[in-house]
Amino acid sequence: MIANASHDDWRAIEQVLYDYAWMVDQRKWEMMDSVFAPGAIIDYTSTGGQKGLYRPTLEWLDRALAPWPINLHHITNVSIRVSGDSADARCYFLAPMGRKISDSSQEVITNAGYYLDALVRMPTGWRIKERVCHQTVRIGALPVGYAIPG
Repeated sequence: MIANASHDDWRAIEQVLYDYAWMVDQRKWEMMDSVFAPGAIIDYTSTGGQKGLYRPTLEWLDRALAPWPINLHHITNVSIRVSGDSADARCYFLAPMGRKISDSSQEVITNAGYYLDALVRMPTGWRIKERVCHQTVRIGALPVGYAIPG
């Protein structure tokens, strides 16, 4: 535990990171306001994606993931620094994405890297106000002819 963060703050921030992964993997977009602060910014440019306000950027992510209905984000190596009502967090991610190609097989690619987050404590709890995705590894290749949507 970080000396300047209470155990409750640390656990609450960690839960927001896990809630993000569940929201994306399960396409539970109704959770976005419990993960992101109003006006939050997300940057997916390292993945070939978009950067912008969280709502339209998550709408883009929904389109980008549509061909990949199977997702399993793993969040690890969580590091959190709290200063009053603000916090910074870093966590690694490993995110396999799959789709069925026959009754007996799947096509899978895996993205990995780390997220850098700035968070803010709100009356309703901790929320991400800025998330930068740093994809550092892709295991497998995108299918021939597949383009990440704009």
